[in-house]
Amino acid sequence: MAVSANRLELLQIADAVAREKVIDREIVLAAMADAIQKAARSRYGSETNIRADINSKTGEIRLQRLLEVVEQAEDYGTQIPLELARDRNPDAKIGDFIADPLPPMDFGRIAAQSAKQVIVQKVREAERDRQYDEFKDRVGEIVNGTVKRVEYGNVIVDLGRGEGIIRRDEMIPREAMRYGDRVRAYVYDVRREQRGPQIFLSRTHPQFMVKLFTMEVPEIYDGIIEIRSVARDPGSRAKIAVISNDSSIDPVGACVGMRGSRVQAVVGELQGEKIDIIPWSNDPASFIVNALQPAEVAKVVLDEDAERIEVVVPDEQLSLAIGRRGQNVRLASQLTGWDIDILTEQEESERRQKEFNERTDLFMEALDVDEMVGQVLASEGFAAVEELAYVELDEISSIEGFDEDTAQEIQTRAREYLEKIEVEMDAKRKELGVQDELRQIDGLNGQMLVALGEDGIKTVEDFAGCAADDLVGWSERKDGETKKFEGLFSKFDVSRAEAENMVVQARLLAGWITEEDLAAEQAEEGEEAEAVAEE
Repeated sequence: MAVSANRLELLQIADAVAREKVIDREIVLAAMADAIQKAARSRYGSETNIRADINSKTGEIRLQRLLEVVEQAEDYGTQIPLELARDRNPDAKIGDFIADPLPPMDFGRIAAQSAKQVIVQKVREAERDRQYDEFKDRVGEIVNGTVKRVEYGNVIVDLGRGEGIIRRDEMIPREAMRYGDRVRAYVYDVRREQRGPQIFLSRTHPQFMVKLFTMEVPEIYDGIIEIRSVARDPGSRAKIAVISNDSSIDPVGACVGMRGSRVQAVVGELQGEKIDIIPWSNDPASFIVNALQPAEVAKVVLDEDAERIEVVVPDEQLSLAIGRRGQNVRLASQLTGWDIDILTEQEESERRQKEFNERTDLFMEALDVDEMVGQVLASEGFAAVEELAYVELDEISSIEGFDEDTAQEIQTRAREYLEKIEVEMDAKRKELGVQDELRQIDGLNGQMLVALGEDGIKTVEDFAGCAADDLVGWSERKDGETKKFEGLFSKFDVSRAEAENMVVQARLLAGWITEEDLAAEQAEEGEEAEAVAEE
């Protein structure tokens, strides 16, 4: 059968559109068929059910009107009686459709314009789907593109088969981009939105630096060296922590490269951003000391529960450790995940002296002793009256100048002082309306019960509804800064585990859980721990 020129032209147009938009030819032909259907409805009536088919080999267009088979037809434009339908197809039954061929039609100007809009819309939707499917799997990769335009500080990048956007806050500060510039960026998100897929790019993301090092350092690409953490102040300074899985390879040296060639390639891409490459360590203290380079550290004091560390540096090293506008300590904190407090040796000495004086005054007041005895107890490491009251007697009597009688007297006075405080607190507890039942919970003392009452927690049920965070406080980390929130027991020496145990006791007393529930939960946790250990 001869194929007419306009049919060939139809197939050529479909091929050209499919190639240009990088979509399947069948999608373009389906869009054309939809457009023809819409144009045919405008001629034969919008209520008419019309189907258009385009032969993908010959380009032949076939129009059919679909008539629904019914018992008695009410609208012969859309329905056909069962009796007539069986004349055409003896197997026809109610609910089937009979295809009624329609003659070829010429498109008028309005119908052609409408068809064009349908085709453009369908092709655009197919192109958007193709772009989304292609780029959704490329999140976490580096892409290259050309600057297409700059709008209000945001840079639109032509990626060849898609269009990405680098928002102003994802650009390196003071970096100017113009039309036609080549740009390299990190794909951190791809979203399907109303106006098409949005490909979000970044040049400030910490993983952008990781990917650049992976490209420049073969040992990282091969997995011999790992980048464990990254902290960036884009365009200014960055710190990366690296570790080698091969003891014969120096991770820092491999990342720096011969005469700094590898690190300089990354620095050049990041507009001169200074990069400190630091050896990663399992020991938090060593890791934090390394992270504060180039400053020298004299001493560190860790608080592992709060993930907080005090770093003592020589007086002349303070400005170097903190860095300009706090940059060095901020990046070190982001890199390690610990809050870092920096003190000079003089500040630490003054603080220790202040703590010593406070403890001396406490012992003098509580035990009714002179200053010298208070100083001796403070210098021996006793920090609270509770320690003196319940410590082994020989720990006090072994102090130089103290005998057993003196130790006994100190311990007696300490216990009397605590009993007096407890009586005062118990009276205040009753005044606040805190129930006696709460005293059954191990670990709760009078001062804690008063703190609960002042916060409106007065019954076992109230306390059972608390979380450990409510009692000991919690921390939230955002943008490299950690914000601490105080709990009801923050001023008392209560660990998170002790707080959780108190809440469990309250829930048992309140009848929220049973001992059997607790045993089953502990057994389940034990099984999970064993499974993890086996893995």
